[in-house]
Amino acid sequence: MSSICPLEFEECFKNWIKSIINSSEEDVITIDGKTICGAKVNGKSPIHMVSAWSSFNNIVLGQIKVDEKSNEITAIPTLIESLAIEGAVITIDATGVSKCY
Repeated sequence: MSSICPLEFEECFKNWIKSIINSSEEDVITIDGKTICGAKVNGKSPIHMVSAWSSFNNIVLGQIKVDEKSNEITAIPTLIESLAIEGAVITIDATGVSKCY
């Protein structure tokens, strides 16, 4: 697994997902972040990922790693833009809400 290029694998995964999912305006995409327990890189903070789950297809559509010095709020738009989910309802927990002034 360590010899696989992460960016190439990500592109292959996205293409595979697009080929097997059924797009539907009835779909609800749930966006949520999780910290991967025990996943420290070189002794640094644990890895935090944001995922998009398709309720209609019962599959993860994609994930993105949150930058170490950032948070879910900055990762969520990048994840959403990378997915083909036009017409679906998207839900995000309170972490994805930011205050606008």
